Amino acid sequence: MSFNLLNIASSGIRANTELLNTTSKNIANINTEGYVRERTEHGTTFDNQVGRGQTYRLLNEFAQQQLNRDTSNRSFFERFMEEAQRIDSQFSEESNSLSTQINGMFNNLQEALNQPSNNVTRSLFFTNAENFVNQMDRLSGIVSQQKSVVNDQLGILADEANGLIEKISELNNQITAVHGKKDQADASSVYNERDKAIKDLSELMNLETLDGPHGEKLVFMSTGEALVMENGSFNLFSLNGDPDPNLKELRLDVTSGQANSLEVDTNSLKGEIGGLLAYRDEVLIPAQNQLGQMGLSLADAFNQQNRLGMDANGEIGGDLFTLPTVNGLPFAANAGSGNLQAGLEQGMGKEIPATDFRVTFTSPTTVEIVPLNNKGEPIGTPSTANVTAGVIDSTTVTSGESYGLDIDVTGAPAAGDSFDIKLNAFAASNVGLATTRPEKLALASPIRTETALNNVSEAAISPGSVTDIVNSTGITVGPPPSLTNGPISLQKTGNPNEYTITDGNGTTTFTITPPAENMLAQAGAPYANYGFDFNIEGNPAAGDTFSLEFNTGGFDDNRNGLALAGLQSEELVRENVLSSGSADNLKTFNQAFAGIVTDIGIVTSQAQTSHAAFSALEEQSNAWYESMSGVNLDEEAANLLRFQQSYAASARVLSTAQTVFDSLLSSAR
Repeated sequence: MSFNLLNIASSGIRANTELLNTTSKNIANINTEGYVRERTEHGTTFDNQVGRGQTYRLLNEFAQQQLNRDTSNRSFFERFMEEAQRIDSQFSEESNSLSTQINGMFNNLQEALNQPSNNVTRSLFFTNAENFVNQMDRLSGIVSQQKSVVNDQLGILADEANGLIEKISELNNQITAVHGKKDQADASSVYNERDKAIKDLSELMNLETLDGPHGEKLVFMSTGEALVMENGSFNLFSLNGDPDPNLKELRLDVTSGQANSLEVDTNSLKGEIGGLLAYRDEVLIPAQNQLGQMGLSLADAFNQQNRLGMDANGEIGGDLFTLPTVNGLPFAANAGSGNLQAGLEQGMGKEIPATDFRVTFTSPTTVEIVPLNNKGEPIGTPSTANVTAGVIDSTTVTSGESYGLDIDVTGAPAAGDSFDIKLNAFAASNVGLATTRPEKLALASPIRTETALNNVSEAAISPGSVTDIVNSTGITVGPPPSLTNGPISLQKTGNPNEYTITDGNGTTTFTITPPAENMLAQAGAPYANYGFDFNIEGNPAAGDTFSLEFNTGGFDDNRNGLALAGLQSEELVRENVLSSGSADNLKTFNQAFAGIVTDIGIVTSQAQTSHAAFSALEEQSNAWYESMSGVNLDEEAANLLRFQQSYAASARVLSTAQTVFDSLLSSAR
């Protein structure tokens, strides 16, 4: 009996020692990050003794995976929100407002209209125009700087992810070595370290895990690509920019040694890396493209209208702004030696959408042009165009539209070669002033009209409007500028709707279709190509005469200036990529900048809301996980007391067994 009693006591002491060791280990690791609470359980042997305890980690893998997913979502929106708030505060700052500079430019233009011959008021316009250019460059610089920060941070996070992937693979190897062996329980710290590494990796991206056959964890991105596989193999991340070296893209170097591009979907990638990519794609790229688009549209509109006027020197107006050109970015896989240089086609400012573009050669002399979304993916159906004399523009398009692009092709491109064109992003910092000379502001119209004083009726000729000087056959640019065919005289005949027109081309009789608008167009060739026109208002009598001549010395004229001032309320900035530039798809300059600020504010606000929601979910998941796997001091203290009492009782039994055994020995002597 004493032998059994001794064995029972010994096994009880051993069992309680194991229980006390496990409890002590739990208490000691209460502040150890990633530690999973352990429990030791005992069974009985064939002789009804207490068997050796089995120690295992109290882990709910479903709760662990849910916590990792919620952690990825929270870190995604946290990083996105933190970064977006910086840009939001910069663009919403009143001192950075482009609208202030635009309004100041038009306000000073109005002052110049009141005194067209005063160079002081003209100078104020150029001061604000320069402020506008500088402000746009400053805002674009802020965005460019943030793009560089994103690239740097992506490099740091990619290295961190690679380190964690290697660590998980190494820990998997250690776990595989002890899996199924009796010292597996002693390797619980390795399991904890591996699970913590997986959780840390989930901070960077959304993950999925599978259990391997030998205790290892196989780790995959949520998009399906394998990161950690069986037998210790793993894939690592690298960064590369193709075709834009300044736009880093995440790539996965697979075991074959080739770098394959990931189809990065920020909605499923999540984590800090996904948050950075989303910030770049949804905030930085759109903001810079919209800035450049607005700058190109405004500069082109001012240039086109100023060219239709006459400046203070009596010359035909020229450009007020310079429009930049940008080199096409070739893909690394291009086989040909071609190069592209792209700019905005004159007069096409309202056709360009706020996107990048991809030009793909279907043959050495034909191309497809397609706008790209913020992630570099094609939008809609590509346009097709011919390469004519090394040029691609609106005149060479065979289907679709040119999107306002004017592209020069050099070298020898091959079929299949592709180039990305980032004109808007480049233009945001490179639109400049073509002149700052106040006399170059063309406020006057180059033509003037007159109604003869001896006319019988009250009919009058309109002031006339100039629509095209570049292709005009009626205006000689000079210097000095003049009407190519001299003054024009228009006289009403005695026949209904019939007029005669006289200039250097002779006299022509023609009949109009009422109303008496666009008289030169109704007169037909060669007058229809003069580049200007006028209306007759009222009902002229037979013999009434009207005349048109060059506006020599008309420096106090502000008719073209009124047209320049009208650009403020005109809708000249394209809104939707999939609809061509039209009244239903355009907005004003102020609306365009307000749209940039609003878009940034909306996505930032949405990120703040989502961050709050996923932070709450993460807290709930963490509480659920900790309720199972975390150390509870109250529970461990109660266990410690209970196991101490059990240990003391077993020791008491052992002491009693020793006394009984000693008594038996004494009685046998």
